[in-house]
Amino acid sequence: MPSLFEPITLRSVTIRNRVGVSPMCMYSSDDGFATDFHLAHLGSFAMGGAGLVMAEATAVSPEGRITPRCAGIWSDDHVDGWARAVRFAKSHGATVGLQLAHAGRKAGMAPPHSWEGPRGAVAPARGGWEPIGPTDQRFDEHHARPRAMTGEDIERVKGAFADAAARALAAGFDTVEIHAAHGYLMHQFFSPLSNTRADAYGAGSFDSRVRLLVETAREVRRVWPERLPLLVRLSCSDWVEGAWDIEQSVEVCRRLRDEGVDLIDCSSGFVAPGIEHPFAPGWQVPFAERIRRDSGVPTAAVGEITTPAQAAAIVEEGRADLVFLGRAMLRDPRFAWRAAKEITERGAGAPLAAQYNYAVG
Repeated sequence: MPSLFEPITLRSVTIRNRVGVSPMCMYSSDDGFATDFHLAHLGSFAMGGAGLVMAEATAVSPEGRITPRCAGIWSDDHVDGWARAVRFAKSHGATVGLQLAHAGRKAGMAPPHSWEGPRGAVAPARGGWEPIGPTDQRFDEHHARPRAMTGEDIERVKGAFADAAARALAAGFDTVEIHAAHGYLMHQFFSPLSNTRADAYGAGSFDSRVRLLVETAREVRRVWPERLPLLVRLSCSDWVEGAWDIEQSVEVCRRLRDEGVDLIDCSSGFVAPGIEHPFAPGWQVPFAERIRRDSGVPTAAVGEITTPAQAAAIVEEGRADLVFLGRAMLRDPRFAWRAAKEITERGAGAPLAAQYNYAVG
């Protein structure tokens, strides 16, 4: 089986190792713009040897933001800020991706920073907006009630994802990822816990509930070059009996494969409040293993992957093709380099930036 520090090729893109940085919301944008923070944030992981560096959930429309401080790519004006960060990260050898997102009924919330004021939905007078969703059912009492999407809204969302992908290409990203996890819009449509629509995008059937995700992938692939990989982050289980589960996830991954999706970033949960999630080291790795085996699509494993040995074992045992780390990377942006030093004979596969390596390498 491949090593954590062997390269992997998706379409024409070769990633230098199998250590990825998960897309993590940083709540550090104004009107969606990437800033110096994003250059430093993403650049630090590239300088630390990570193979694939994913930028945070980036809204394809203003109302798709989780908070007013979330990143965006709904305007051509957003391209230059992202391009600067991408150029810097790529200059240090990383492959760089952008997660395209729409929060749906979970949009319009205050950022989780204590200095931003009280938590909860942001009032219109403070820069908030009316969210949209598959129905007018709100996530919980802290979220605003969404407006149920019309057919025109659905077409507009699919177009917004495609337009955002085209802007990501202009900014120089090597890959884009459709966010279909964690209770955001795509997940809201395919989960029976949140989609009770009575039309062709609901109606209680699997085919109708997955239609928005499958059609959005088709629209994105239409504008995203054949030479570049397309990823999807998928919630593989709702953790509720009778709701979305791994069997349905395998089936939708087969359909996404046929639409040109190259890798599934396997996460789970968070579509409805009050559901217990079994947090533990590697708790979501079995999803990546099952989808990889049964759908034929390469996978990334996420969730409480915190040590070099744990990450290496996941790849070497064939449970996933890459590992994505979030909090572990925030704690140590040089995780990949440090892991390579521990695991490989000469620290090969995850080079530290030359400006540092001559002193500490």
